[in-house]
Amino acid sequence: MLVLTRRTDEGIVIQDNIIVTVLSVEGDKVKLGIAAPQEVRILRKELFEAVQVQNLAASKQFMAAKDDTLQRIRIMLRGD
Repeated sequence: MLVLTRRTDEGIVIQDNIIVTVLSVEGDKVKLGIAAPQEVRILRKELFEAVQVQNLAASKQFMAAKDDTLQRIRIMLRGD
């Protein structure tokens, strides 16, 4: 992990096309501005983690349904 110290109106550049600027610091809160190409998805970490959890749950549900469907097809083909 890279750790940097920045003041208000200072920033960093990521991969030549993403600019993160410190807009303000108030107590324990830092307001950041992020300029990036439209195709770059930017999410707060807690939202990103929630999406990951939902995707994993959906994937498990899909796989369970797929396995159930395959089992039903096998039974139908056997004539049981």
